Amino acid sequence: MPRVVLLGPPGAGKGTQAGPLAAELGVPHLSTGDLLRAAVAKATSLGAEADGYMRAGHLVPDELVLRILRARLSEPDARAGFVLDGYPRNRAQAETLAALVAVDDVLYFELPEEVLLGRLTQRRSCPRCGRVYNLSTRPPRSPGRCDVEGAELLQRSDDRPEAVRVRLATYREQTEPLLQYYAGAGLLRRLDALGSTEEVGRRLRAALRLPNV
Repeated sequence: MPRVVLLGPPGAGKGTQAGPLAAELGVPHLSTGDLLRAAVAKATSLGAEADGYMRAGHLVPDELVLRILRARLSEPDARAGFVLDGYPRNRAQAETLAALVAVDDVLYFELPEEVLLGRLTQRRSCPRCGRVYNLSTRPPRSPGRCDVEGAELLQRSDDRPEAVRVRLATYREQTEPLLQYYAGAGLLRRLDALGSTEEVGRRLRAALRLPNV
């Protein structure tokens, strides 16, 4: 029952690798952002609560995110394992997660800050479906337009260079105690996330002792 956590700063490529890895392992890919959107779309009580925060422009509190994650982990497919993408983000969340379920492997995606800055400032998203593009590495088929909805792609305000630098500094400050926590538990492995999707995927598989095909 593989229970894998992928950590790393925004733009490190966790989401790109998480889906294919989860499919190969036969377990669900769990992203807290996706879980929040799904809960809102399904109009669950937890989703309605989260939607209130998001519509007001506030961060969804950790306690509510945890309740949504706990509900998802209780579903039959997640009992066989999961690939958890981008959560936990601090030591307190990690300790709470550990009380819910045992984690087998933690992979930390490492990239130079200037590479992350370049990736994030090139990111665009669809305001309708939420699909994310990168103007350099994953551009839309029609410039500036979503492949699915045809809507004009937007740049998030927090993807502008000055905001990205603040986000990365905050992430590193919050994450260092988290990395120490998982290193102390003997679970942490650092992954060189620089390179093509295929190259990083091979390193990820090697770190998890999966056969490269």
